Formats: sequence, C-alpha cells, structure tokens
Amino acid sequence: MGNKLPRKLEQKMQIVGEQIRLARLRRNLSIAQVAERATCSPMTIARIEKGVPTVAIGIYLRVLYALQLDDDILLLAQKDEMGRALQDIALKNRQRASKKV
Repeated sequence: MGNKLPRKLEQKMQIVGEQIRLARLRRNLSIAQVAERATCSPMTIARIEKGVPTVAIGIYLRVLYALQLDDDILLLAQKDEMGRALQDIALKNRQRASKKV
C-alpha cells in the first residue's frame, strides 16, 4: 500500500482537518495559539487542517485537547456495527451457555 492512502481515506482526513480548523476558528484562536497550547509547530497545525495523513495521532490528541475536544476521540469505533453483527451471528450458532464453575 505504501505511503499513499486510498482516496476515500484521504477525503476523510481532509474532512477531519476541516472540522478541526472550524473548531479553532469558532474559538477565535490563531494557528500559532493552538500550536503553542498543543506544544507543536504552527506548520503541524496547518498540516492537520489540510488533512495531511503523516501527522502522528498523538499530535491530533494534543490539538484536540488544546481545543477542549479531547473527549471526541472516544467516539472512534464506538458503534462497530459490523463487529456487533458478527458477534450476533456467532452467538446464534451457540446451543448453550458455557458451564459456570
């Protein structure tokens, strides 16, 4: 796969970057202010807002924390509809619950 992301993921990274940019603007913060609070460079903030996929997830967390949005990270993979469906299929095939010791 290399360093290039599939187009669908690139688009999602750009959406995330735009959402972070809008959150920063709603708080009337400059890129420099967010960079200082997140202890990273203004260039890194600009790269996040453009959706560049090579920025480390830890930096994203620090930026979200600087914007007071760090709890949003807990929403990742929360629904997991496919995983739940697979789990339900496996449960339907079971005949009895396991013995309790």
